Amino acid sequence: MEGIRIDKWLWAARFFKTRALASRSCDLGRIQSKGVKAKPAREVRVGDRLRIENEGGVFEVDVKGLSAMRGPAAVAQRLYEETAESREARQRLAEQKKAMALISPLPERRPTKRDRRRIIQFRGRG
Repeated sequence: MEGIRIDKWLWAARFFKTRALASRSCDLGRIQSKGVKAKPAREVRVGDRLRIENEGGVFEVDVKGLSAMRGPAAVAQRLYEETAESREARQRLAEQKKAMALISPLPERRPTKRDRRRIIQFRGRG
């Protein structure tokens, strides 16, 4: 196998739950191949460097293998290798999110109708 569609590879490598989500992400410009926005039909080859933005963060990976079938996670992880810079950046971002959660915790409950009225009044919309 010399090349495979990028949306199919992203799905097989388990970056996206469905191939449609992978395709949509390509259309939105969240996938870059060699620094260029990738369309869903673009071919991926072994050795390509991809920048992938999804709900898990921003990944920069080198393609190590090709597969058109979605398999177990252990097999999917062998299809790529994440760069050290990418891994460190995601870890820093996770630590920042944890720190922000400590500084500004979520409210204990949803605002009541009375609370909502006060919020609207405070913002100057009412």
